[in-house]
Amino acid sequence: MQMTRERLEGYQKVIKEIKILRLELDEMNTTDSGLGHSVIFDYRDGYPRPQAVVGFDGERYDRKRRQLDKKEAEAAGVREWIEEIEDAVVRQVFKLYYIDGCGWTEVAKRMGYRGNPDYPRLYIRDRYFKMNNIK
Repeated sequence: MQMTRERLEGYQKVIKEIKILRLELDEMNTTDSGLGHSVIFDYRDGYPRPQAVVGFDGERYDRKRRQLDKKEAEAAGVREWIEEIEDAVVRQVFKLYYIDGCGWTEVAKRMGYRGNPDYPRLYIRDRYFKMNNIK
């Protein structure tokens, strides 16, 4: 999988969307929010008469389920890519920043660069991006 900065930066957003989609699917299964209605024409009297039909909206549920599967696959791809980084220091910086959502000051503190919060960003992450042509 080709990794980009945009995909890495969007990881936290994808995780939030996954949580929301799971809640929506659960709500559709357990409450009336999964119900939808359609209008059909009843010809029993010889002429079309609109009638409402209420039932579970399977199409909307399937659409949300496909979105959830796509988002989960994207998040798993980012996590796998980070896990495959061979250099332990670079991998830890990526985990802290992208997966755990720590700011650069917190990443520097946890990595032992307390006096220079820009070091992990400039000399570890950016250098790794440049060496691997990640844009």
